[in-house]
Amino acid sequence: MTSGFPLLDQAHDALRTVTAGASDLLATTPCDLWNVTQVIQHAAGDQIAYASFLTGGPGPDFDPFNPDGNLAVPAAEMIEDAVSRSAAAFASIDPEAAEVPTPIPPNKMPARQAAAAAAMDAAVHAWDIAKATGQPSPLTDELAAALLPTAKALVEPLRAWGAFAPAVPGTPADSPAADLLHYLGRRP
Repeated sequence: MTSGFPLLDQAHDALRTVTAGASDLLATTPCDLWNVTQVIQHAAGDQIAYASFLTGGPGPDFDPFNPDGNLAVPAAEMIEDAVSRSAAAFASIDPEAAEVPTPIPPNKMPARQAAAAAAMDAAVHAWDIAKATGQPSPLTDELAAALLPTAKALVEPLRAWGAFAPAVPGTPADSPAADLLHYLGRRP
């Protein structure tokens, strides 16, 4: 299923691909305290949370911000369920809607920005998984350039709550992917 938001569909595909290719689910990731399994749980929980806010349906049955590393189903199945729910929820809204509910403050935003926020989450966690498992980066410069404005609009207030690490200094020669990753506290 497609969401009606190409940026989100691209990010969902990236998350699906790297999860399916992840062989070592216990590998450490760029998310300091989490292994691959925990990042998968977190990424799945975030996509389910977007779906829940948009539809009023059930949210994740676990805490995405305190993943325990125990999967009830295979990782690829968990991600497929989550991104399918997210895509279906976004497909049910008008892309031009001025305000839709979201799981991140301010808990409402324009539909396109909400889809970009969900895409940013999926794409960056896909990068985390790829980096941890030795896979090629799914975060293209085109995708990163499209996501950076959303990151800059939403992330700063969330850093105070620990939702994002402090930005890492980059260089003027950085690629758009490196710019986004640095802004989100990662070291590409």
